[in-house]
Amino acid sequence: MPVKVIIPTPLRQYAEKKESMEVQAKTVAEALRAITSQYGDLRKHLFNEDGKLRTFVNVYVGDEDIRFLQKEQTPLKENDVISIVPSIAGGSARTNHVLRCICS
Repeated sequence: MPVKVIIPTPLRQYAEKKESMEVQAKTVAEALRAITSQYGDLRKHLFNEDGKLRTFVNVYVGDEDIRFLQKEQTPLKENDVISIVPSIAGGSARTNHVLRCICS
């Protein structure tokens, strides 16, 4: 069944600059496997050396975080939309220092 996978802006450079892809998949794992087999450079950004989804990569089916569903084994329905949302860290060292002082 076709599902749509939204590629986040920082990872589009590894997927021919595509914003999204349609793949045939019954689970989130199958969908992620489909896009990483087509675009191998995406694999190292989504999965660690053990083949597990990186901790800073969040995946949603519709508005639901798969961590609160069945993780990568979450079943998909035709026309579901999967969003890959990498966590972004940042801020200046000064901001982080101020936050640490306030929180301490």
